Amino acid sequence: MSDKQKKRYYWLKLKENFFEEDTIEWLEEQPNGKEYCLFYLKLCLKSLKTEGLLVRNVGNLMIPYDPESLAKLTNSKLDTVKVAMDLFNKIGLIQIMDSGEIYLNQLGEMVGSETEYARQKRLQRSKDDNVQKLSGKGRLELEIELEKELEIELDKNTPSKKKKAPAFNHKLGEYKNVGFTDDQLAKLKEEFPNDWEQRIEKVSSYCASSGKTYKNYLATIRNWDRKDAESNSKALKTNTRASYGNKKPRNENHTRMLAMYFQKEKKFNPDLTMEEYASKKKLSDQDVMEIKQLIAKQEGNK
Repeated sequence: MSDKQKKRYYWLKLKENFFEEDTIEWLEEQPNGKEYCLFYLKLCLKSLKTEGLLVRNVGNLMIPYDPESLAKLTNSKLDTVKVAMDLFNKIGLIQIMDSGEIYLNQLGEMVGSETEYARQKRLQRSKDDNVQKLSGKGRLELEIELEKELEIELDKNTPSKKKKAPAFNHKLGEYKNVGFTDDQLAKLKEEFPNDWEQRIEKVSSYCASSGKTYKNYLATIRNWDRKDAESNSKALKTNTRASYGNKKPRNENHTRMLAMYFQKEKKFNPDLTMEEYASKKKLSDQDVMEIKQLIAKQEGNK
């Protein structure tokens, strides 16, 4: 498959009852609420390719957005941005890390994507309806011919892979209903080295009892983890947050995020030390100790 065919397109998926959800409905009820909803959708669009994480890459540095830069990014009024971010944080639409990065909690369930190859295939199928009468062939015959042509093209570019790999290579959990590809399972073990099996069992039991299925179980487990972290964080709060930049209580999810940022920056700058990173991000000694412990644990499980 050529590089052009591998190019991926992203889009935002909204349920038909999106504006009836409690958080969005409450937002619209606020003064200037419709502007806050529009601003939220713009943030979603800006973070599609980064799985909900909003942060600026400036050279080798990752710099958090401030209200002024967010206003410029989304073409919004500064006052709207300040009030909206405060509201988003309070009702759980976003999570602000101690180092300032913004994470959109619900975006994982709202992202759609396809490659250029898949787009071409979809467009070709739509054209079949227009040529069906002229060719005298039925839709099934046309689809079979198209599939053969596409398989031949794939074989030319990827000779070692003659057939498309199955959606899931692993069916896990007590009820064998939680599916992963090899890559997804490896990422799950890396991100949750201590309790990945328990997390699978939790999803397996839920799906078996509710009848629900998911397209991406790794994304589901990540989303549940973020919601758990958010609930734990809210339970520890004793005072109302004065602004969205205030620090949140420390939790395991926060430590994983800090460790991930450090590892990403170290790829750009291999000479970066933990002490330099901690000084730049203004991390506490406790943060540094927990990050080192987590990285050591991850490396030990590889």
